[in-house]
Amino acid sequence: MSAVTRRGAFGTLAIGAATAALPALAAPVQRPWAQGPEGQRKADLGNRTYLNPILAGDHPDPSILKDGADYYMTFSTFDAYPGLVIWRSRDLVNWTPVTAALKTNIGSVWAPELIKHQGRFYIYIPARFPDRRSTYVITADRIEGPWSEPVDLDLPKHIDPGHAVGEDGARYLFLSGGDRVRLSDDGLSTVGAVEHVYDPWRYPVEWDVEGFAPEGPKVMRRGDWFYMITAVGGTAGPPTGHMVIVARSRSIHGPWENDPNNPVVRTRSADEKWWSRGHATLVEGPRGDWWMVYHGYENGFWTLGRQCLLDPIEWTADGWFRARGGDLSKPIRMPGGERVAHGMALSDDFSADRLGVQWSFQAPGPNETARVTRRDGALVLAASGTSPRDSAPLVCIAGDVAYEVEVEIEIAPGGTAGVVLHYDRQLYCGLGFDEKAFVTHQYGQERGRPANPHGRRMFIRMRNDRHIVSFHTSRDGRTWSKFDRQMEVSGYHHNVRGGFLALRPGLYSAGSGEARFRNFTYRAL
Repeated sequence: MSAVTRRGAFGTLAIGAATAALPALAAPVQRPWAQGPEGQRKADLGNRTYLNPILAGDHPDPSILKDGADYYMTFSTFDAYPGLVIWRSRDLVNWTPVTAALKTNIGSVWAPELIKHQGRFYIYIPARFPDRRSTYVITADRIEGPWSEPVDLDLPKHIDPGHAVGEDGARYLFLSGGDRVRLSDDGLSTVGAVEHVYDPWRYPVEWDVEGFAPEGPKVMRRGDWFYMITAVGGTAGPPTGHMVIVARSRSIHGPWENDPNNPVVRTRSADEKWWSRGHATLVEGPRGDWWMVYHGYENGFWTLGRQCLLDPIEWTADGWFRARGGDLSKPIRMPGGERVAHGMALSDDFSADRLGVQWSFQAPGPNETARVTRRDGALVLAASGTSPRDSAPLVCIAGDVAYEVEVEIEIAPGGTAGVVLHYDRQLYCGLGFDEKAFVTHQYGQERGRPANPHGRRMFIRMRNDRHIVSFHTSRDGRTWSKFDRQMEVSGYHHNVRGGFLALRPGLYSAGSGEARFRNFTYRAL
């Protein structure tokens, strides 16, 4: 049951005149990684080794917590709500979802920090609306929740909080730009003003990077030292930009000395498997060894977003650490520990009485989940807006480089519904329909309305095969016609559009009335 992400693209259309059975799928391409139950990538190769990514698809800015034998991790979720899905593992490679901790829309969520302090769980969350930004905190007594409503810490000028406890027992949030603020003892408010405490190491001017952008400070204590791990070089842009640097101090108050061997991780060539590697957190493994989790873009697949990578490290005699995983393109020995089920199924027969954890609304309104009901074995999604641009599509994260989704859709009079590959409100593609016409979406625009021969109910299959997107439609789910419009979507990503997002497959319901979706199926190719 694994999870992961993809995209969409082009033009006007006409339906093919001939109706023929869809050809059988081609044999799967052989790849050096194992397959999960739905064919989705699985890091654990089953021979005491794993191959990155450990969580494929859009899982950026990992924040990891060791709690006894358990590990918990969460990621930036940006405009997706419910957000901040928490994952659990016991071996750092196999992960299963626990819950989505954030229900209230506080804006686009960037680089959270998941911690446990004195028996209570906290997530510190930088978030931004166009006209408002701050850092918030939510808490829970149990990792499964319930999680509290967000508390605003009133930090409008910083992102990427990193929690630390000093030698004096006081709590702090380290922030972007080398800054820091003290927290109250309960962690629910700040004490005093933000102060500048660290000047990050700078890379040589000859290197190709996106910008300095010191962010993602993670502070941990080991022995007599505090270590601050920071990302510099920009998150995307040139593949060689993002990197991991480290500094250390005997005191939480500094002074901080930079590692003479910085950066400890960096993509050095665009020929490498993983681009823009950075934003790391250190964690002790099940056997007492040490590891880093961070993110990176897959070579040629910016559209998948930043995927979660696991890199072994070793401590040196002089108290620094070194990454041992190289460019992460080859299998690495497993950390050990108990295995849990890996990933989550994206297919959904909508038989459960609540929305599956794989689903989220993109840029939802305050009461978006109220649009969802169950009826007669279907997910019923009330219409909203006029198109994927303003209807808050229901999407999931896919991480395979080739996959297809299939679903049965029935619309009410006056409704429009369909399938999409959604980046944001301005960039998406897909195929929908109303009673009389298909509706083609490309480049975030409507591109054509050819005649719909199926009426208010049809099956749609959308295939994304390494950025080539095609559609098939069917009246009965057995005999299929290829839709006369294909698309190329390799440019639907951050370096073109901005936003740090990924291309996600999903469903939309617009116009009036409601749409019923049955048997959503995801298949890796």
